[in-house]
Amino acid sequence: MRARIYRPAKTAMSSGTAKTKQWVLEFAPASAREVDPLMGWTSSTDTQAQVKMRFDSKEAAIEYAQEHGIEATVTEPKTRKPNIRARGYGENFATDRRTAWTH
Repeated sequence: MRARIYRPAKTAMSSGTAKTKQWVLEFAPASAREVDPLMGWTSSTDTQAQVKMRFDSKEAAIEYAQEHGIEATVTEPKTRKPNIRARGYGENFATDRRTAWTH
């Protein structure tokens, strides 16, 4: 069995970082998906592709994979550039602006 270990990125729809602290072990699909001719649903005989396991640390995920004989590849997360100065709506009306506020 092949799997990948990664730390998920934040979603594009929110600015929060929920569900990005834990590491995920996700199995790679072993067989291709098939389309049911009657209903048009996609299905697969591979049940391992549905499994996502969460771990508190990368080391715990790697250790689990080694104990169970799972060939895993680790993907390191990309680091974010910190915002130098948090700006909000009130900054538009600040008195210490360097440039004039225009529409």
